Amino acid sequence: QDQLVESGGGLVQAGASLRLSCAASGHTFRSYTMAWFRRAPGKDRTFVANINSGSSNTHYADSVKGRFTISRDNAENTMYLQMNSLKPEDTAVYYCAVLKSDNIAIVTPWNYDYWGQGTQVTVSS
Repeated sequence: QDQLVESGGGLVQAGASLRLSCAASGHTFRSYTMAWFRRAPGKDRTFVANINSGSSNTHYADSVKGRFTISRDNAENTMYLQMNSLKPEDTAVYYCAVLKSDNIAIVTPWNYDYWGQGTQVTVSS
């Protein structure tokens, strides 16, 4: 059974760091683009960052550029999101997702094929 499981969320103060992980099982996603999305309270799911299969290309939302870093370890079938200088507006449920192709230009959630259950990140001011 194909499964994505996020971990690493929590409650932190503004300015702190967190590292999210997304572990994939049941299917090898190493040939596909992987991404992070988030859903803030009362808002739609929005793109955060993605990374191509070989980790040579990444793409970030303007709101997180320079603060967040996406990476992946294909040998471990795991993706990460290092989040630094967190702000209260980063508060959201964070989801990992897999696109069944390799194209970081695709940033719309409805195009992604596999999803995790989400992990809550709360940043207090």
